[in-house]
Amino acid sequence: MNKLIYTFIYGFLALTACQLKEQTITDSVFHNGYIFTADSGFSVVEAMAIDDGIIVATGNNNDILAAYSGTQQIDLKGKIIYPGFIDAHCHFLGYGLTLSKIDLTQSTSFADVLNRTEQYAKTNKGEWILGRGWNETLWEEKSTPNKIKLDIMFPNTPVFLQRVDGHAALVNQAALDLAGINNQTVISGGKIEMINGRMTGIVIDAAAEKIQAVIPKPNRDQIVEALMMAQKKCLEVGLTTVADAGLDLQEILIIDSLVRNGSMHMRVYAMLNPSEENFNYFLSNGPIKTEHLVVRSIKLYADGSLGSRGAFLKKDYCDQPGTIGLPQQKPEYYDSICKRMFAAGFQVCTHCIGDSANLQMMNIYGKYLKGKNDLRWRIEHAQVVDPADRFLFGKYSIIPSIQPTHATSDMYMAEERLCEARMHSAYAYKSLLAQNEFLALGTDFPVESIDPLGTYFSAVTRKNSKGEPSKGFLMNEALTSEQTILGMTRWAAFANFMDGFTGSLERGKAADFVILNKDLSLENRANGIERLGTYIDGVKQ
Repeated sequence: MNKLIYTFIYGFLALTACQLKEQTITDSVFHNGYIFTADSGFSVVEAMAIDDGIIVATGNNNDILAAYSGTQQIDLKGKIIYPGFIDAHCHFLGYGLTLSKIDLTQSTSFADVLNRTEQYAKTNKGEWILGRGWNETLWEEKSTPNKIKLDIMFPNTPVFLQRVDGHAALVNQAALDLAGINNQTVISGGKIEMINGRMTGIVIDAAAEKIQAVIPKPNRDQIVEALMMAQKKCLEVGLTTVADAGLDLQEILIIDSLVRNGSMHMRVYAMLNPSEENFNYFLSNGPIKTEHLVVRSIKLYADGSLGSRGAFLKKDYCDQPGTIGLPQQKPEYYDSICKRMFAAGFQVCTHCIGDSANLQMMNIYGKYLKGKNDLRWRIEHAQVVDPADRFLFGKYSIIPSIQPTHATSDMYMAEERLCEARMHSAYAYKSLLAQNEFLALGTDFPVESIDPLGTYFSAVTRKNSKGEPSKGFLMNEALTSEQTILGMTRWAAFANFMDGFTGSLERGKAADFVILNKDLSLENRANGIERLGTYIDGVKQ
């Protein structure tokens, strides 16, 4: 009997040893969770093995634990993993730079804007006073911003207070003088607001850009600090990749240096501003294609914003008859750049808010794309698109790159601008999705909050962070939970030409993911949802 027992024990130990030898040792194994892979079948698995920053296997607990042994064995205890969230359209560097400016996003009135500006000036003694974020359509006390009090408060220090959309600003006389703007100045593609022959201090689009041109540029140290701060904030909310919609050569080279020295862990898809310096460098040297920095697209502006009435519409604004908005350039300008980019194999991404701007740019795109293709040219925002024109997205394989929080931010003023009869053409995300069966989602931060959960709930529930409106805004255009997650991961990576190595949790791809305490599809609001860890290349950030 003892011999039989010893024989059994020996055989069991030998079998166990054999099984252990057959296990593959990896850096980490995450198990006992709900892992949304965002693969082609939108699979949900229990476990995932990671080695050297790459996913080597996904599957059920038993199979993964039998085949892999991680140096770190992480029991998720039922927690949720999503692929690292991707913001397909934002201003990453711009956001970092705004962190040192006056934050006007929570201002409740023009008086509040003035008070915040005055308080900021007491402790910040720079050459300029800079702020961003005011939105008069949300103020409790309705009033029109003007420069009268700014001129009294700051007779010698130039002030530039940018509207939340980035397309308009309130400035004082000192800023106007430095930019050489007076009541006789005419600026193509922009507007200097006048009342009774006097400048109000409101400048829109190209007029605002003329003032921005005389604001001292940040130096390298300030840019690096801004990028590091922006990265920190993004990682905190679960963003692992961002598409920065408009950068200059030196800014891109700084990001490249930070990637190379290991300081920039996030993945950045950089769109080029349409400057000759950018053209000369990148059309001569070609695109940058690495796993942490991709530069192969140009960012154009066809019009302004709906809030500041710069969006280029087919018909007059309902609340300002005689005004249809501001095309930024003549059609020939866009045509020449599209021709140049098509020949060079670069992607074109164009800011289009109004229905006229959208139609104009899709027709120009079509001249070069001709039909179905894999060039992935994009329309950024696609905010107001005539239903009769939507088919052009599918005809030319144009990607709608949209920001769901714009809908829930604009809903209080959109109908005033467009009238009820045109609202079916606005923020039509479900209808846009139908054109190609995918779209890319982002926030446009710092225009909106950087939090990707805001993107998710605005797309699915069509409500803002306060849960308003109770029945949702234009609910017939809501996206499903699955569509939204894909738009923030797999589809966004595709729009950024990064789908070969990120955007989904599949074998052979980078281990970029975020751990949450709750399944988003079971929630109605972001309240109570915690980010428990953001990982890039398998490393917790």
